[in-house]
Amino acid sequence: MKRFFSFLTALCLGVATLAPAPAEAVRIKDIASFSGVRDNQLVGYGLVVGLNGTGDKRNSSPFTVNSMRNMLERMGVSVDASKIKPANVAAVMVTAKMPATAKPGSRQDITVSSLGDAKSLLGGVLLQTPLKGIDGKVYALAQGPLAIGGYSVEGTATSVQKNVATTAYIPGGATIERAVPFDFNQQSTLTLNMSSRDFSTTMQVVERLNAAMGGKFATASDAGSISIQVPPAYRGNLVPLIASVENLEVMPQGVAKVVVDERTGTVVLGREVRVSQVAVAHGNLQIVVQESAQVSQPGPFSQGQTVVTPQTDVAVSEENRRLHMLEGATLQELVDGLNAIGATPQDLISILKNLKASGALHAELEVI
Repeated sequence: MKRFFSFLTALCLGVATLAPAPAEAVRIKDIASFSGVRDNQLVGYGLVVGLNGTGDKRNSSPFTVNSMRNMLERMGVSVDASKIKPANVAAVMVTAKMPATAKPGSRQDITVSSLGDAKSLLGGVLLQTPLKGIDGKVYALAQGPLAIGGYSVEGTATSVQKNVATTAYIPGGATIERAVPFDFNQQSTLTLNMSSRDFSTTMQVVERLNAAMGGKFATASDAGSISIQVPPAYRGNLVPLIASVENLEVMPQGVAKVVVDERTGTVVLGREVRVSQVAVAHGNLQIVVQESAQVSQPGPFSQGQTVVTPQTDVAVSEENRRLHMLEGATLQELVDGLNAIGATPQDLISILKNLKASGALHAELEVI
């Protein structure tokens, strides 16, 4: 009996030693969202006028000319399409996000992007543009002067550009004309969608919700969604319930992951990443090949020929680095071990790939 008790004690101590470090508590509103309470995408086609010769070109953007003619005809102005010069006009696409709770008369920010070959939208004004939803109905009207965070200027021999001058922004540039049909307070069941599909985190949220509401009101449908039955005290008045749920705190337990961006050399390691004890040696092999030509010319009046002899110089250099023991029980220990090797970000990418291949890296490796 005493031997069994000693074994059980050792097992418990081993499990406690291997347990990951506790995560920081976060609010439910930061890791989940309620179904139905989301933004709706709106899009529209319009014209930007008042440009200083930086608009669309007539030959490459015929739709701009057609749009200008149609607009003028609707205003009672007859015009010959062959006489229209769109240098000061640009065809654009207008996009906006409309919250589910937006009401007629409220204003929303919009983004304006060039559709043709305009060089810059600086100084332009967007004419009235209807914004439609996925159902084809008009939900908002957009109009106003553009705000641009860049510029583009060019001359005969050179050009200067800062940021992107073909995308603009209008704060409060759209006025909501139609509300999204949504009877928010009459729902008897709410669905909470998790940002990260993790069974452990989802069950933590379910247990936290049931404990806070004093009953089994929340159940997990799968790893990414939770169904909440509205308690009788909140029927017809869901705002206080959702406000309380959003501010409850849990400790999410995500999957250990390493994200590598080979284009920029960026490496991001999560706090759950662990590395088994392993020896690593990483050296750089650099080969430099230089091509040159040696020209031999004959003397004056010697009737000789010029001879070009190619020359190739190859230099090989290799860093001689020793083996380093690498082990990471915590993220700080792992970072210290990698720094001890003296690895650059590009070297670190190669090391992480090989650690994953050897089975020493206990994390999901994602290369983007």
